[in-house]
Amino acid sequence: MTTPTPTDNNIVWHQATVSRQDRATLRGHGSVILWFTGLSGSGKSTMANGVNGELHRRGVAGYVLDGDNVRHGLCRDLGFTDADRVENIRRIGEVAKLFLDAGIITLTAFVSPFQTDRDRARSLVPPGDFLEIYCAADLATCEQRDPKGLYANARAGRIKHFTGLDSPYEPPRSPELVIRTGDLSLQEGIDQVLNALEQRRLIPSLPA
Repeated sequence: MTTPTPTDNNIVWHQATVSRQDRATLRGHGSVILWFTGLSGSGKSTMANGVNGELHRRGVAGYVLDGDNVRHGLCRDLGFTDADRVENIRRIGEVAKLFLDAGIITLTAFVSPFQTDRDRARSLVPPGDFLEIYCAADLATCEQRDPKGLYANARAGRIKHFTGLDSPYEPPRSPELVIRTGDLSLQEGIDQVLNALEQRRLIPSLPA
């Protein structure tokens, strides 16, 4: 357990005048964290942005927290050691929690290789507010795609602590959704996520 600092005793959570339910009523949809996880090259960012594009077309407020984008600012001080990866995901979990309260469907696209870190992010929010989505593509498929040339650089020794090669990835034990991005088309994967949101009544279903 973290030892409280002297300032912790003087910090009290401020209850906002406008509630999460107020924002949901105004927008006409719920909010949730969609936590996309998988190896580099498994399609997390592509899938998250594709889903967000469909949400936008339906008039649903969504926002993608992308791994690379976050490391340009909020997490620019972190490297890729195991300890830094843990802190990276801790920060993202806290940010996603704030977006959730703001009434926004929050899509996070991070390798987030460790189950304990994903579980910790889940524990920050009430049950049902965190959907773990496993973008399942095997290492060979991801390495063949290698959209950013990361695997090639890692194989050449230019990148250390690369997940899937010299740093472990722990597949989700019981994700809410598994998208086999190595086999499905992008649209098929997007439809899986949208159907899950509709079934949970987080977004309105399209007219038949």
